[in-house]
Amino acid sequence: MRIYLDVCCLNRPFDDQTQDRIHLEAEAILSIIKFVEKGQWTLLNSDGILYEVSKIPDPERRKKVQIIISRASEHIRLEKKILARAKRLKNLGIKSLDALHVACAESGKVDIFLTTDDRLLRILHQYSDEINVKADNPLAWIKEVI
Repeated sequence: MRIYLDVCCLNRPFDDQTQDRIHLEAEAILSIIKFVEKGQWTLLNSDGILYEVSKIPDPERRKKVQIIISRASEHIRLEKKILARAKRLKNLGIKSLDALHVACAESGKVDIFLTTDDRLLRILHQYSDEINVKADNPLAWIKEVI
């Protein structure tokens, strides 16, 4: 199973856990990381993820997120074709960094692109015939696969 976690997902375990949804999504992401650590699933990293993580203002949180992403065994480098694809995705109403992540996930031929961003998921599902990757919320997805 090839997985791309967007930066919302990578941050989720370090968000305020007092809300049930946030807590459950965090647990789902930690479960995914356990499967990755066991070698059962493959986590992908990208130049887009590294860029966005570098912009996390809290150095402690940034370091924790970097530890999670260090579990990735594959890295997607930005290429012209990925940037061009991100530009086309942006025309669907997807924010720039989100479009870049989706384009990276498509390029990496992942089985699933996971995000906790409801707005992004709505757009990706609305244009699913134009998106070359399956997208889901980590909690909903992990309920399906385990």
